[in-house]
Amino acid sequence: MKTTAIILAAGQGTRMKSKLPKVLHKALGKPMVQWVIDCLETAGVEDKIIVLGHGGDQVAQVVENQAVAVYQTEQLGTGHAVMQAAKVLPEQNQCVLVICGDTPLLRAETIQQLIKQHQEEKNAVTVLTALAENPTGYGRIMRQGQHIFSIVEQKDATDEQKKVKEINTGTYCFDQAFLQQHLGDLNTNNAQKEYYLTDLIKIANEQKLPVGGYILEDFSESLGVNNRVQLSQAEQILRQRKCTQVMMEGVTLIDPMHTYIGADVVIGNDTVIYPNVILEGNTVIGSDNIIGANCRFADSVIGDGNDIQSTVIVESTVGNFCKIGPMAYLRPGTKLADHVKIGDFVEVKKAQVGEGSKIPHLSYVGDAVVGSGVNIGCGTITCNYDGVNKYQTIIEDGAFVGSNTNLVAPVTVEENAFIGAGSTITRDVPAESLAVVRAELRLKENWRKKK
Repeated sequence: MKTTAIILAAGQGTRMKSKLPKVLHKALGKPMVQWVIDCLETAGVEDKIIVLGHGGDQVAQVVENQAVAVYQTEQLGTGHAVMQAAKVLPEQNQCVLVICGDTPLLRAETIQQLIKQHQEEKNAVTVLTALAENPTGYGRIMRQGQHIFSIVEQKDATDEQKKVKEINTGTYCFDQAFLQQHLGDLNTNNAQKEYYLTDLIKIANEQKLPVGGYILEDFSESLGVNNRVQLSQAEQILRQRKCTQVMMEGVTLIDPMHTYIGADVVIGNDTVIYPNVILEGNTVIGSDNIIGANCRFADSVIGDGNDIQSTVIVESTVGNFCKIGPMAYLRPGTKLADHVKIGDFVEVKKAQVGEGSKIPHLSYVGDAVVGSGVNIGCGTITCNYDGVNKYQTIIEDGAFVGSNTNLVAPVTVEENAFIGAGSTITRDVPAESLAVVRAELRLKENWRKKK
């Protein structure tokens, strides 16, 4: 039986105290609603409808082409939200999954088990439940054996009902025919004056239809996010999951508690990562790397066998067997070939550096093409900006650039040319030649005595 998911994402999220819609707040570098969509995709749920309200256009941009968007202009409860989505449900009889957009901790395996139980028991409704040590604030599950006869919201519960520890997670499977037939029977006769989706449980019981519940093994999956404290708690759980995943795949984390690995980061086996490392975005790291303490990589590709120490790398590509840092900065557009050395306090921006080239320390190389086997001495600067436009510097294979050199772009240092230390180069240097630009040394003896 095919399943369609309805994602509830219309709430204002006032407790976040933010202009950003709640479901777009990020956990482990990914919007909460994207966690939900990815979970559904992994679980095999292809058809998705998302109910939007507060900040709906912003959310729609994020989920574009991933779900059909409908709008809930008035937030009149979960039942009312599902009413909007029901208008675009496929006509064929199927399972309808209702899930909240602020539940980033749900696993695909859980969704699969919920759907499986729902289909096997041929329920009208199957509720995803959990056992909570402190159930305050949650709707309580009222059972008779395996059968659920009602869900009582916290504000409507009696003192006795509040003692029940099995809680409603807000995720459900419905038989589509039942759902569409009885959504119109919901009313607002409750403390919140809202259409409770949970009232469909009572209706199913009145119709003597089966209502079941799948109990989560891990309570943490049930946690929704309503404020920044809960967002931080979700982040911690996701971080722990990600660190566990990469370690099981053959990555060594010296201190997992102080290592941040984003949701979409990929790391090869036998890479060793030291504490206080931040890996973000769509970063891909190969095998056999040493990533020293205090590194930060974002949206970059790192090859195999590199030794990188206390370095920031953003939107860049690093080849194999490079040595980088400490305190280097590879800015967007940097591409390093194999066996490149980028030393301490070197900044590289929008530059290609060829195989075996070395920029050992205290240099800036920007808007440049550096060939293979090039040596760039300490304190070298590519002067790429004249205050209006940026220009390119080209340093060809085998060139040697002495310390404290200024290369005023546009300029080309041709193959195997030498630049003497302390030079300011303002025009092209031919291959195999030596360029030295220095002011004449003037000495005045006994100068200090005269003063």
